[in-house]
Amino acid sequence: MHKISWFCHEVRSLFNYLLPPACALCLEPLLPAEPDSLCQNCTTQIIPLKRSSCPRCALPYPSKYDGDHFCQTCLLEKKPLFTGVTSVGYYDGLLRDAIHRFKYRNNINLDRPLAAMLTDLLNQKDICCDMVIPVPLHRNKLRQRTYNQSALIARKLAHRMNLPVKLNLLKRIKQAPPQQGLSARDRLQNVRGAFTLDKKLHDQSILLVDDVMTTGATARECARTLLKGGAGSIQIAILARAALR
Repeated sequence: MHKISWFCHEVRSLFNYLLPPACALCLEPLLPAEPDSLCQNCTTQIIPLKRSSCPRCALPYPSKYDGDHFCQTCLLEKKPLFTGVTSVGYYDGLLRDAIHRFKYRNNINLDRPLAAMLTDLLNQKDICCDMVIPVPLHRNKLRQRTYNQSALIARKLAHRMNLPVKLNLLKRIKQAPPQQGLSARDRLQNVRGAFTLDKKLHDQSILLVDDVMTTGATARECARTLLKGGAGSIQIAILARAALR
């Protein structure tokens, strides 16, 4: 096993030497030791979430003086559906453009740097889970898009964290209209009953992965389904958090 790992490392090093890695966004050359990163210039353009946000769902507050307190949605929940949200940054600027390219323009090579940034943040927060599960697409949407961007991120993230990934455990059985343009209440109603579990869980801790969170309706419905199916606890990992307007 050690010889195989050494051989793979040497082949990868030779490949990086012959074809130097480049930033997946701007094609700026990268150091061979950092093939899964964005370049420094692109990284500095990603806006991290402010401290002034909900400690459970990471909803950013308009003012930096609001401090950390639960938002209205989290405050009114009788039982928390998930314990926290980790996000690379705001759904704005370069990160928003990167997600659009990744999600709608077939730039699937962005899964590596985006997952790498998300993994670093999860490790900084010392978040440990038993398995990684992506938010699923309905089969018709998957057929139309040909890939699930959340599943691609989940696979890379699970590999980097040395965790099992369950791509087909959580399924979307209801094809609802797009969430864009709907109110928070309508978004929640739109995804009600949209998910099911392929088999029961046994008190495992879950890392649920998605690309963007706006109102959190999809994440909450997925979490509700996972908890009903026997999950012990749920953490959310997303690429970007949108601010409510």
